[in-house]
Formats: sequence, C-alpha cells, structure tokens
Amino acid sequence: MAEPSRSLSKAADQVRQFNHTSRSAAKNWEYPSHSYSALGSLAQLVRMLPQAIEQTIRPVMHTYEHGRVLIDNGGDADQAVRDLTQALSDALSSSEALAVAVDRMHSATSPMGLDITGIPEFAENGDS
Repeated sequence: MAEPSRSLSKAADQVRQFNHTSRSAAKNWEYPSHSYSALGSLAQLVRMLPQAIEQTIRPVMHTYEHGRVLIDNGGDADQAVRDLTQALSDALSSSEALAVAVDRMHSATSPMGLDITGIPEFAENGDS
C-alpha cells in the first residue's frame, strides 16, 4: 500500500501544475467550455476534501487513543488534540462551503458559450 501522504503530495503537484499552465489564455484554454470542464474537475476534487481532511488526523487519533502522543517541551496532549479536533471542525465547515461555491461556479458556466461571429477560424466555407 502506498503511503497516504504521498497521494496528497501528488495531488498538490497536479494542482500546482494546473496553476502554472492556466495562468494565461492559450490554445485549449481560452473559451467558456474550458472553464466549465476545469470547474467540473475542481468541483469533484473539492467535494472529496472533507473526507481527505478528516482522514488526515487518523494516525494522530490512533496514537492518542493508545496514550502515546507526546508534545514537544512537555506540552499537554489532551489540549493539543482538542485544538486539532477544533481545527478539523473548522476545516470541514470551510471545505464544505468551498464545495458549494465551486459547484455554483460550475453551474454558472454551464450555459456559457462562445460567440463565433467574425472569428475567422470558425467561419464556414471561407465566410468571415
């Protein structure tokens, strides 16, 4: 089995690649349909975040439940885990709100198209 954190690292690399390649309009990245397609994929990714976020703390919780969590400089493990679970709750709420917003963006681009009037590469039979 692959190390789970490596899967997230690969996903981050893919998002970084998208961010780099989508900075400006270019062939295959200039029309509303391109945004619609990308937003559909992004919406799918974002909808999976709550589960991924929740599962990231399983190793900590497993260790904590067995009384084996140590905190640097003698810190309080109980407090650290309370802080972690509160942050988890915040992250889950935020990721769920993000999923709703990205789904709305995807829906908003659905009816959008390209007015090809006067664009030579879309002219039929040499008409422009």
